[in-house]
Amino acid sequence: VQLQASGGGLVQAGGSLTLSCEASGRTFSIYNMGWFRQAPGKEREFVAAIRWKDAYTYYADSVKGRFTISRDNAKNTVHLQMISLKPEDTAVYYCAADLPPRSILSALRTPASYDYWGQGTQVTVSS
Repeated sequence: VQLQASGGGLVQAGGSLTLSCEASGRTFSIYNMGWFRQAPGKEREFVAAIRWKDAYTYYADSVKGRFTISRDNAKNTVHLQMISLKPEDTAVYYCAADLPPRSILSALRTPASYDYWGQGTQVTVSS
């Protein structure tokens, strides 16, 4: 499985960006997918996840209400729509795939639960 993330960039506080992650493989529809981010000097942190079997979504408290994760199984793509961006959202954003998919939702917030990772895309929010 290969993941290709795109859509990062520089945006002013209050602005918006949409990240995309395209996955290889014919079984994308059964991947749990997640987004994580890592700021300089900090650990990688969970942002959002979407479960394969029912498209249930799960968010970190810090992004709830501002970020939306979605998936298009026909295009093997997962998106992260980000609005009302804040300077503290600045980080490298990574998409990740959990395959075979775990059934426990809480496991999806842990990087170790994911088996495949994209290369990361930089998001910079200026104040």
